[in-house]
Amino acid sequence: MRFVAIGDSFTEGVGDELPDGRVRGWADLVAHGWADAVGEPIEYANFAIRGKLVQPIVEQQLEPALALKPTHLSFNGGGNDMLRPRTSVSRVVAAFELVLRRCDEEGVKLILLSGANPSGHLPLSRVIQRRGDLLSAAVSARFADRDDIVRAFNWPDRELSSAPYWSEDRLHMNPRGHHRVAARVLTALGHEPPVGWWSLPPLPNAAARGMAYYRDHVGPWVQRRLTGTSSGDGREPKFASWTTFEPGTA
Repeated sequence: MRFVAIGDSFTEGVGDELPDGRVRGWADLVAHGWADAVGEPIEYANFAIRGKLVQPIVEQQLEPALALKPTHLSFNGGGNDMLRPRTSVSRVVAAFELVLRRCDEEGVKLILLSGANPSGHLPLSRVIQRRGDLLSAAVSARFADRDDIVRAFNWPDRELSSAPYWSEDRLHMNPRGHHRVAARVLTALGHEPPVGWWSLPPLPNAAARGMAYYRDHVGPWVQRRLTGTSSGDGREPKFASWTTFEPGTA
């Protein structure tokens, strides 16, 4: 198996930081769990970069990922678009359609994800909830007739949307959340994930509150919007070529 992932911070693994500062995330966990499930090595690459809108994901990551000749490609995007006030759901869905068309042309199995729902913990929560609901429904409807697509939809998961699965910034899942998403993807692939991945023990509550939250997280986000910069500027993919994940390492 050759598994490549493209996307934004959700797929890069932000929120699931290892002690050495590297991010792991659900896609890395899937590669580990997949190798264990089939009892053989998995070749894995990950082009996802935090802060990316859906169009740059497709323009910058899709073709390099397909050039590796994967057997499976996972795609999620649109979360950052939904935080913008003038986002077009139809344009986001069109990006999903392009990814599917290119996977069909290259004979690659598509793993289609929706992100988890952070709206209950964020400012403007009702607006974000409504936009996310519209996008989730539009993607589900557009690909309803494609039984060959592997689906791992996380937006409707109410358990995953609750506070214990989210990191300090309330926008990215913590390790507990990433493990739950990995369990869903492995299940969609027809494999049994480690049972504990569905709900790891709760982590200490490190969420910033009150003005500290706005100072540490909301303020920098607004500053990036005003200056036209991104948290992913200058970052390179963490696995831009095949990395072998051996059985027994999950």
